[in-house]
Amino acid sequence: MFELVTFKDVVKIPPKLFNEKISKAARTALREEYEGKISKNYGVIISIHKVKVESKGKIFLGDSAVYCDVLFEALTFNPTVNEIVEGRVTEILNFGAFTRLGPVDALIHVSQIANDFMTFDKRTGMLVAKNSKKTLRKGELIRARIATISWKDTVINSKIALTMRPPGMGNKGE
Repeated sequence: MFELVTFKDVVKIPPKLFNEKISKAARTALREEYEGKISKNYGVIISIHKVKVESKGKIFLGDSAVYCDVLFEALTFNPTVNEIVEGRVTEILNFGAFTRLGPVDALIHVSQIANDFMTFDKRTGMLVAKNSKKTLRKGELIRARIATISWKDTVINSKIALTMRPPGMGNKGE
């Protein structure tokens, strides 16, 4: 799920960063370019670390920026389908529960919470199972399996769906 990945790239350092040391300017430019972005191969790029500038840089005619070869590490969040995850419920709605997984929220649809019919209790703000009377409330720690992942252009537009129906899944307190 979380992984340190080493990248080799060319970073564009704009003139506004010329007063900084080259390594600090490269790190700033890389953070602006990568952090919080989604890569189809690596998932969410959370943070940039250990930036090593490997060239003095190049300037191209008509462009005021300097381009440098860099080697750097990025902390990524890249969940996979069928992976077992633990997260905390951040919101309960009539159609399901949102659960925090690292830098993203995933949805557990009401049909995927239990092998029972779930209803939303407006008075308590909980989801309650019809027959077993099991509940799910905001703040609970749960274990679930990733059912689907749909990475889009931003974290907000991306979607991760979870299921708690398989054996061993559900509220961590049960």
